[in-house]
Amino acid sequence: MPADLAVIGLGHLGLPLAQAAVHAGIHTIGYDTDPRAFAEVAAGRAPVEGSLPASDIRRMLSLGFRPTTDQAELGRVRTAVICAPTPLGPDRTLDLSAVADAARALAARLRPHTTVLLESAVPPGTTEGLLLPILEEGSGLRGGRDFHLAHSPSRLDPGNRTHVYANIPKVIGGLTPACTESAAAFYGRLTDKVVRARGTREAEMTKVLETNFRYVNIALVNEMAVLCHDLGVDLWDVIRCAETKPFGFQPFRPGPGVGGHGAPVDPGHLPYHHRTPGPPLRMVSLAQEINERMPQYVIQRCATLLNEHGKAVRGARILLLGVTYKPDLADQEASPAREIATRLMDMGAQIGFHDPHVLDWRVRQLPVPRADSLYEAAAGADLTVLLQHHRTYDLQGLAVKAQLLLDTRGATPAGAAHRL
Repeated sequence: MPADLAVIGLGHLGLPLAQAAVHAGIHTIGYDTDPRAFAEVAAGRAPVEGSLPASDIRRMLSLGFRPTTDQAELGRVRTAVICAPTPLGPDRTLDLSAVADAARALAARLRPHTTVLLESAVPPGTTEGLLLPILEEGSGLRGGRDFHLAHSPSRLDPGNRTHVYANIPKVIGGLTPACTESAAAFYGRLTDKVVRARGTREAEMTKVLETNFRYVNIALVNEMAVLCHDLGVDLWDVIRCAETKPFGFQPFRPGPGVGGHGAPVDPGHLPYHHRTPGPPLRMVSLAQEINERMPQYVIQRCATLLNEHGKAVRGARILLLGVTYKPDLADQEASPAREIATRLMDMGAQIGFHDPHVLDWRVRQLPVPRADSLYEAAAGADLTVLLQHHRTYDLQGLAVKAQLLLDTRGATPAGAAHRL
């Protein structure tokens, strides 16, 4: 039976989109070239940690969602959305190879009048500079005339129960005005509000601005954390006071590093584009430098605290609490916990961990011992480091049991622990 929608990429972007479409009554298939991803979804499990709970996937399957690896299925849909991952490459630019592969798979089966949408995080110019030529060459069709093409940046916030797909405005920028309207007609079935951008590049740059805004402001507050510690100022109280200002301020909070799927993007670097790249975003580069220093700063604080209590890092038993990038989720994407554990191990520390959402954790391919009893492990550790504040943690009780507690999230009551 032909489907109305093909979601290409069954990862942290594709599955939530497919879920929203299925619940809106849209007959949806999920295409992925990875047989493992297909098998996991077909069995009612998420192939990527933190994308969707298994219960949600089973519900989708019961409502008619069909995962597939059959490329021929892509030629039977009216709308195709590319949700391929774009991880950071070795040169710290976004790796667009999965987007290109998805476009080639779709181009081979593309029919006239299909609406093609790109949701992957990409540098400005990708939709027209990379995606469009692949689709046109592979299909023999003309974008904007024979098929519609648009970009709509993903705005997911995993674990957020207030802002969900249906009430988050969707930004859309098409190759032509008709492309924008076709995309708006599709997304209008999924969300309460559609925002039309002037074109694809404006829609792509919207994601760049949103991601870099978060990253730069985290860098600012991370620098403030170091400064306030050196001056003996309670930054967490400073933030509490500052956020009472009803205008011109949005609170951000420091941490041991910046995780998640939204990597900072410098659109001055367009390696695939024929145009001369624009000037680099110096603010983003500086923010990246600051945020990447935070794991090392946590290590320094650990060493100082141990030294103040007559202990060295070498041989110390250190318990890491929360190894995911976000509270109350299992997703470990870019979590600073792994780098912190690696550095402490290099210094000779004995590392253990506890996370209610992670049963098995490996560093350098080696298993890290998991604490079965949190309080017993904290009482037996020379130092306990809170890296992620999961809601199941009783921090007051933990502060009593732990010999020494470093709170990198400002979650413990004032005076109950050493805070970042």
